[in-house]
Amino acid sequence: MTQTKILAEVVLPTNDLRDDLPFFTETLGLRLDTIFPADDPATASLSGHGLRVRLERGAKTPPGRLRILTDDVVKFADGQTHLIAPNGTQIDLVLLTPTVVQPQTQHEFAVRTLRDQAPWVIGRAGMHYRDLIPSRLGGSIIASHIRIPDGGPVPDMVHYHTVGFQLIYCYKGWVDVLYEDQGDIMRLNAGDCVIQPPEIRHRVCHASPDIEVLELGVPAEHITTIDHDMTLPNGVGDPNREWQGQRFVNHVRDKAVWEPFRIPGFSCRDTGINTGTKGVAGIQIAKHVGGEVPGTRHFADIHFSFVLSGTMTLTADKQQSCDLEAGDAFVIPPGLATRYSNCSEDLEILEATLRGDARSETLS
Repeated sequence: MTQTKILAEVVLPTNDLRDDLPFFTETLGLRLDTIFPADDPATASLSGHGLRVRLERGAKTPPGRLRILTDDVVKFADGQTHLIAPNGTQIDLVLLTPTVVQPQTQHEFAVRTLRDQAPWVIGRAGMHYRDLIPSRLGGSIIASHIRIPDGGPVPDMVHYHTVGFQLIYCYKGWVDVLYEDQGDIMRLNAGDCVIQPPEIRHRVCHASPDIEVLELGVPAEHITTIDHDMTLPNGVGDPNREWQGQRFVNHVRDKAVWEPFRIPGFSCRDTGINTGTKGVAGIQIAKHVGGEVPGTRHFADIHFSFVLSGTMTLTADKQQSCDLEAGDAFVIPPGLATRYSNCSEDLEILEATLRGDARSETLS
């Protein structure tokens, strides 16, 4: 049985092919495929760079705008990044592989409580998202509380993110995921977390009905790319492989070792993410163990915390005290004196700092 062949063309107007053809073939590097009629050519089809264009004299359509992606913008069209064809079509030359641009952090002290009843919005693959940092600190970070209401199979595709740092923390329930070079399906249970190094291919497969996860991404706006060519699982690769300087880290709660936290009165389980990212970010889960909790200040560029369980009061210099409970989140700017008080016995907090090796000090 013969397979049906299908092509698609973008129609652009032309006043005179003699003007437009040299531009589209020589300047843009497209290949001429068809042209007619022979005695007075009025229509031509060209292809290249994954694009097919039909130049048509008298076409009742705007001249349009094209984006050409290349890994060497300087060599394409003599380094020009914006061109205008004789027919008026605008052409933008952009990098084929997007780069991560980290905005300067706009520091603030901010608290986001679950009782605020901030709206859940439907995002990628039908997941529900709740924004934990509305200002996103000037675009430097996004923190999302994500849930999949019904659980079950997740309509996800193999994809990757162009990011500087990304964390997935399983807050409630469980989720099955696949990661490039990490073998078969990996189940994250409540309390487990992974980092998704820049551009590691992955796919969410299945989730429990009560699944909730926390996702941190740096910067706030980053590109998600679908990889139509890769199939997961793809076996087990080099355990020391790095993606842009970061290793894949899978922290399992049940295997964690507890140690002193930066704040007296707390212990923590270190996720190993500071080591895996070479200091880009640090993720620790801290729990209250009793005793006096003094004031502290940190010197990280970004400090984000999420109350996993229990209750506490957050006091900050020249700020109104806030009573917090599970589901609440807060960000603290560097150098601000803060204190955690009225801590319940079951208090646990996820703390994220960028950098992960930033200094912290205890106040007298």
